[in-house]
Amino acid sequence: MNPTPTLERLRFNMIEQQIRPWDVLDFDILDLLSRIRREDYVPEPHRALAFFDMELPLEGATGPAHPSQCMLAPKVEARMLQDLHIQKHETVLEIGTGSGFMAAMLADRAKEVLTLEIDAGLARQAAENLRRHGVMNVEVRQADGSVPLPSGPTFDVIVLSGSVARLPQNLLGSLTLGGRLGAIVGDDPMMRANFVTRVSEGKWNTLQPWDTVAPRLQNFPTPSRFNF
Repeated sequence: MNPTPTLERLRFNMIEQQIRPWDVLDFDILDLLSRIRREDYVPEPHRALAFFDMELPLEGATGPAHPSQCMLAPKVEARMLQDLHIQKHETVLEIGTGSGFMAAMLADRAKEVLTLEIDAGLARQAAENLRRHGVMNVEVRQADGSVPLPSGPTFDVIVLSGSVARLPQNLLGSLTLGGRLGAIVGDDPMMRANFVTRVSEGKWNTLQPWDTVAPRLQNFPTPSRFNF
């Protein structure tokens, strides 16, 4: 009989069999995935699935269940993190806190992170997860990320932990010069990762390096597919 795999073996397999083949080759990102324990942010009923190549539902929401209330697949989180090229002096805005796992990884790379979660129950749990594991440079705020931000605050990086039908122009306006936004954009069954850089006032560069599918974030506009 084969022995039960240890958590460290499962983590190693996740990195080597799921994440590296998805072109996540940055050593610092791979090291981060080894250090921040994904299972610590997974709800207890699903903890045995922490290292599987799948989305995991979250527990404890105060509102009606919604498909966006999940942890994204590990390879998607890792590739998004790598392709944003976050630096230690930068500030980050995340839309869709979920369990707080992505916020913890962002916090390791950045100076400060503000993460918005629409559901009050999930926001409280994420804040507790981060506090419990000593992540001190993240503010979890219960807020609707689709609502335009007040004028003034700007961010070096904005990341959407879920998909949208089209790029949110109001969030693009909250980027600093040289700032980047990462979002999964499109409709099922084909969405594309979009990385938008604000290169100057009124000018943007966009890359779409990979395809995936992710649950839709709540309240972002979805254009009608039909014209009459």
